[in-house]
Amino acid sequence: MFAYIKRKIQVNQYMNKTLSVCFVCHGNICRSPLAQGVMETLVKQEDLGKSILVSSAGVSAWHVGEPPDTRMQETAQQNGISLNSLGRHFQSQDFKQMDLVLAMDHSNFNTLKSLRPIAETQDKLFLFRSFDPQNNGDLEVPDPYYGGDKGFQLVYEMVERTCPKILEHLKAKLDS
Repeated sequence: MFAYIKRKIQVNQYMNKTLSVCFVCHGNICRSPLAQGVMETLVKQEDLGKSILVSSAGVSAWHVGEPPDTRMQETAQQNGISLNSLGRHFQSQDFKQMDLVLAMDHSNFNTLKSLRPIAETQDKLFLFRSFDPQNNGDLEVPDPYYGGDKGFQLVYEMVERTCPKILEHLKAKLDS
């Protein structure tokens, strides 16, 4: 009973504050929709769906309106994650709505950085794996698109261990 009340109080403390996070890869059909799906699952488990809004996008417009790659969907399903997003192109004005923008690799990061002055992105644009407790200095999430099934599973493992750390970061921002 007390755990339920404590949980209800914790959820209620976030009711007046909303944060938005966007995961960004090249085409928005592999890495970023997976991160979105994993994060949405975590946010739902924490009952924070009204406080943390999750999205994904691509730096290119090649796959706008398309569902995630079928190989990534299969990998996600095998790990209990649903991918429900459709590809969209990240726009410069998206920075105004986002509190946190996470690029999957340096190329995506540099493209995003070129869309806005550093002053406008300094506290919100980061490499996704900068939150990975096992990054060992490697901040790239490899693009599995041209590889085999092992590449999709490797990306899932990176995303699965990193998203809880991102959620901790967002919860700390909600508390501040």
